[in-house]
Amino acid sequence: MKKHQQFSLFLFLSLFTPSLSSSPAPQQFREAPKFYNAPQCVDTNNSTNQFFMCSNDAVHIAMTLDATYIRGSMAAVLSILQHTSCPQNVFYHFVASASADEPLLRSTIVAAFPYLSFTIYPFRDSAVAGLISTSIRSALDCPLNYARSYLADLIPPCVGRVVYLDSDLVLVDDIAKLASIPLAGDKVLAAPEYCNANLTSYFTPTFWSNPSLSLTFADRNACYFNTGVMVIDLNRWRSDEYTRKIEEWMELQKRMRIYELGSLPPFLLVFAGNIEPVDHRWNQHGLGGDNFRGLCRDLHPGPVSLLHWSGKGKPWVRLDAGRPCPLDALWAPYDLLKPPYSFGS
Repeated sequence: MKKHQQFSLFLFLSLFTPSLSSSPAPQQFREAPKFYNAPQCVDTNNSTNQFFMCSNDAVHIAMTLDATYIRGSMAAVLSILQHTSCPQNVFYHFVASASADEPLLRSTIVAAFPYLSFTIYPFRDSAVAGLISTSIRSALDCPLNYARSYLADLIPPCVGRVVYLDSDLVLVDDIAKLASIPLAGDKVLAAPEYCNANLTSYFTPTFWSNPSLSLTFADRNACYFNTGVMVIDLNRWRSDEYTRKIEEWMELQKRMRIYELGSLPPFLLVFAGNIEPVDHRWNQHGLGGDNFRGLCRDLHPGPVSLLHWSGKGKPWVRLDAGRPCPLDALWAPYDLLKPPYSFGS
């Protein structure tokens, strides 16, 4: 090929080939139906957003928001509204990175849920970035993944209890049942426990071979629990400074590697063996497979109130790729994403 032909071809490709570095178009979502309270619900129609945010009559839910998982977040919100008796009494406390496009996130939520009661709190990545150690999966190293440790600082003091939920789940039961679970004694967290899981595998030989560290669980009947579904007493968390306790373990992890799996192990170190156990129906977790291949998995035996695609495989990714797992069909009805051809409608 002659030089002038090569130049012409280069110019054509430069002008008409989309840049690989250009950012993808933001996802657009369908507007969800409006859901109304049942007659027995407390009437909150005349409450301002600021007053309702502090109301004890509200079910307070905390979730993180980012561009990668917002499709999952929207499905989770829809499932909660659809299955609760008092959808107008649910208040959402969303946490987004301070560097995120907050106006875009807000407008995306409002477009799909015009009547939703919510606020968005900016989370400074720098607050935790220096404490994060690399884990077995890069997605677990995102600073926003650690925001659950800072909810008591981000959410106003008038809110005393919150249900924290990951973005890769859907509910098929009333969230109010989970939110109202009593926390006995000095318990700070409520979550399903899995005492058949091998807790030792979540920590390194360095941890177990250290005489002082290995005694961490000595006086506790410590069991694994998944931090993607938790009922949290924020007042007790604040008064006992649990964020500082979690950070102390993260600081130790920077000096000597005692675990491999992101934000979960510090929660186990602080809380395992001292949480309020919840029925397993409220976290049918692991549907995303393991942290390496994300293979398909079946439901655990027993009833189901919440389906959780924890692990590498996410239902929206597998559905888009045309390689869904059988249980991904249970997530699909809550997917509000508009297909590309309908963006102009």
